[in-house]
Amino acid sequence: MTQQETSEAIGFFHPSRKPFRYVLLLFSAMLPFGSYFAYDSIGALANTLTETLHLERSTVGSLYTAYSIAAIFIVFFGGMLIDKLGTRRASLLFATLVAIGALIVAMAQHKWQLFAGRLVFGAGSESLVVAQSAILAKWFKGKELALSFGVSLTISRVGTLFSFNTEELIAAYFKDYRYALWAAFILCVVSIVANLAYFAMDKYGESKLKLAEEGSEKVVFSDIKSFGPSFWFVTLLCVTFYSAIFPFTALASDMFHDKWGYPATIEGTGGFLSQVFSSFLHMFSTAPGITSIIIFASMVAAPFAGKLVDKIGKRATLMVIGSLVLIPCHLVMGVTHLTPIIPMAFLGVAFVLVPAAMWPSVPLVVQKHQVGTAYGLMTAIQNVGLAAFPYLSGSLRDATGGYLATQIMFASLGTVGLVFAILLLRADKKAGGVLEAPGSAA
Repeated sequence: MTQQETSEAIGFFHPSRKPFRYVLLLFSAMLPFGSYFAYDSIGALANTLTETLHLERSTVGSLYTAYSIAAIFIVFFGGMLIDKLGTRRASLLFATLVAIGALIVAMAQHKWQLFAGRLVFGAGSESLVVAQSAILAKWFKGKELALSFGVSLTISRVGTLFSFNTEELIAAYFKDYRYALWAAFILCVVSIVANLAYFAMDKYGESKLKLAEEGSEKVVFSDIKSFGPSFWFVTLLCVTFYSAIFPFTALASDMFHDKWGYPATIEGTGGFLSQVFSSFLHMFSTAPGITSIIIFASMVAAPFAGKLVDKIGKRATLMVIGSLVLIPCHLVMGVTHLTPIIPMAFLGVAFVLVPAAMWPSVPLVVQKHQVGTAYGLMTAIQNVGLAAFPYLSGSLRDATGGYLATQIMFASLGTVGLVFAILLLRADKKAGGVLEAPGSAA
């Protein structure tokens, strides 16, 4: 039988062909869509929450801390659950936890219920991302792996983009912030529906291709002692870099509103959908919209960046460049009253370069059987920073009444991250330059 006859026999939508895998990629990318929206709904509504519920900025930051505390502990068990249950059932379990957490937040009557909801939400959300990584490792190999991560990141971050550009609008349109939190819950349910579609496709594809589950991000403590300097520099850069981005965006809308006077929403006419369209059209004119510039840049460029990294390598170099960009961006917003749009755009560039180079680097600096432990440990350490710095950022804002101290803190994180990136470049050179070489891990 010729190759053409074989291709016709298995059909256009056979699991061995790209159309099937890319549709499955679409549904797997939707798994954390709702959680990305709900994660930043607190930051998008920061100004409304502080005024309506009389919360301090440190409390808003602590809601992010609660999420990360749950993530730190669950990452040690999430990988084991995925190995035990498989990606289908485990991802459905985690997506359900995400929805339950979002539901508790939407129904909360006081701040302790908000904290409880964020804990449940964090336990499900981070594990869902771990499950998604295992799904991509199962279905995409070699040169497509970084591309699949980039596509998934783009689709997931549409949730964040919509969160920053619609949550205040929903609260204003319905004259109650709770409607915005209910919207977050509804989108988490949409992700469960996408999960069911992935469930069916994965089950069908697995039966046809006899695919085996790839190792998930399960921490095996005996592996840790053999990790070399390159892994630890990547991990330390991970915690400093993300701590200079996500805790910043948690309260950035509040800063743009207070310091520059950008409104929370644009006065619009017409129905709700018309106002949503107007909000995106005038994204650079609102405080939450300017906050979302970072996410918008990474959302658009992530697939191309992943493909670029696969083609040229230069991972350590890209991490140096991305870390360097952070420092002046935070300082400009802290020290001056120049428009924040330009430094936010450059932060978006950094947020494209560093993750695109960093996450695919891990399989290159550890042994194959240690990849799960490496990713799990790296995620846990990352969330230590994401637990501490939102609270510190809010506390500095409450203590000083301004944003200079917080921006110096974030610029300092960028400086420390730059040091780790340079040390990584040196360590990689001594190890043969594997991170600088083109191609991706098989």
